[in-house]
Amino acid sequence: MLDNNLKEQLRGIFSSLEGNYTLRATEGTAKAHGELKELVTEMASTSAHISTEFVPNETVRLELLKNGVPTRVSFRAVPGGHEFSSLLLAILNADGKGKNLPDEHTTAVIRSLKGPIKLTTYMSLSCTNCPDVVQALNVIALLNPQVEHEAVDGSLFQDEVNSLNVQAVPTVEANGKTLHIGRGSLDDLLEKLLSKFDHEAVTKAAPQKFDLLVAGAGPAGCAAAIYAARKGQNVAIVAGRVGGQVNETQGIENLISVPETTGEQLAADLKKHVDAYQIQLFRNRKIEKFTINDGIKQLETSTGERFEAPELIIATGASWRKLGVPGEQEYTGRGVAFCPHCDGPFYKDKDVAVIGGGNSGIEAAIDLAGICKSVTVLEFMDELKADTVLQNKVMSLPNVTVHLHVQTLEALGDGTKLTGLKIKDRHSGEEKSLLLNGVFVQIGLAANSGPFADMLTTNRAHEIEVDRNCRTEIPGVYAAGDVTNVAYKQIIIAMGEGAKAALSAFDDKIRNKWK
Repeated sequence: MLDNNLKEQLRGIFSSLEGNYTLRATEGTAKAHGELKELVTEMASTSAHISTEFVPNETVRLELLKNGVPTRVSFRAVPGGHEFSSLLLAILNADGKGKNLPDEHTTAVIRSLKGPIKLTTYMSLSCTNCPDVVQALNVIALLNPQVEHEAVDGSLFQDEVNSLNVQAVPTVEANGKTLHIGRGSLDDLLEKLLSKFDHEAVTKAAPQKFDLLVAGAGPAGCAAAIYAARKGQNVAIVAGRVGGQVNETQGIENLISVPETTGEQLAADLKKHVDAYQIQLFRNRKIEKFTINDGIKQLETSTGERFEAPELIIATGASWRKLGVPGEQEYTGRGVAFCPHCDGPFYKDKDVAVIGGGNSGIEAAIDLAGICKSVTVLEFMDELKADTVLQNKVMSLPNVTVHLHVQTLEALGDGTKLTGLKIKDRHSGEEKSLLLNGVFVQIGLAANSGPFADMLTTNRAHEIEVDRNCRTEIPGVYAAGDVTNVAYKQIIIAMGEGAKAALSAFDDKIRNKWK
């Protein structure tokens, strides 16, 4: 299961372990039991600090113990695929190691939660969004003795998944109630836990001060921070995750000089480049408030951290747009989905719709056509916007139907799951209902300008308006990338805009333009 190269890497990674760890796995008759036994046995062979224990049980389960004591982290899964890193990090985090461990302030907030809190994440081993959620909740469980977390492979427990109407991954249950669905960072999940459970007050620390703040760690934010650091400035990045939307891109073939890469690899490369400079990176943060006091720009996160600098570059990117129709929020994760790669397998041999006729929508329809019984594409405009090669492909598929000039009015359901869509023909005005098992919303991106919109000018698309040098109307505040009104939302353009914003900020600083 683990090749020799990976085993050698694990020996190096585990060489610094201080505690002793037991991988307690169940033994049974299922094929997954054999795979689990092979996985933990081979992992244990790479370190004297890791041992195995096998207990008879027909339920496939793996529990992590430290020095003979349960860590409150477990998997009802064979944690391979994308979740192998979650198991690896759980061991390192339990040992107090790993770059994903939060800082002192966030740790204090996690420990302020009052339990007992039992968290269950339903995930898929092929889901690229799931590991972030699983790893964040594992950290919370490891740091707070009143919290436990179990990651469950939905494909192994289909009856349980069906009984809960789980139709999207990751889905997180907290004490038996849905807490979170879809992509999320440690800060997102912690904020939701704080809103649902009692917790003690955490004293706000004094603001951390820098020469320049960068909000966001996507291509624009990382480029801005690197260019500023190269100018000798004391720079901090405050962001959710490195890479931003890049993490959800499967293949990238238009980043000039890099013929082919993946979103995951590019995000890792961005992180590596940032780490090469004296840049302080504050990940898993959600910026909630932006203020200016006597020319000093301040960012405050949802957990009360504050960061200050004379200059700020906003590079918070964009997120998937939502329809904004009745029923959409209610049935998100119960038939309304946004990631065909992660959630498509839930709709095998079922009838689905894709809303949106751009490249992402048509690509989704092509992918889903290989899984689903039928795929209906609904495009608002009078023609598809996707590239011709994609249009030709989708038109050749026998189980795909394309409808133009269609407006989606409502997501219909029975109270527990989606049952269809109410749509309107924009030419004739005719309204009708489509019976569907699922719908994938692919209507582009919306700028993440919320915390800054009250103080900065934005357009109808909520994009921050900047001049050709990435300056906003507020001296000392700049913006770059997909959060701005700059044309063409491309990775390479965002990188260039981030560099431009940093150079503009440095030029203004040395010329005292904004004082």
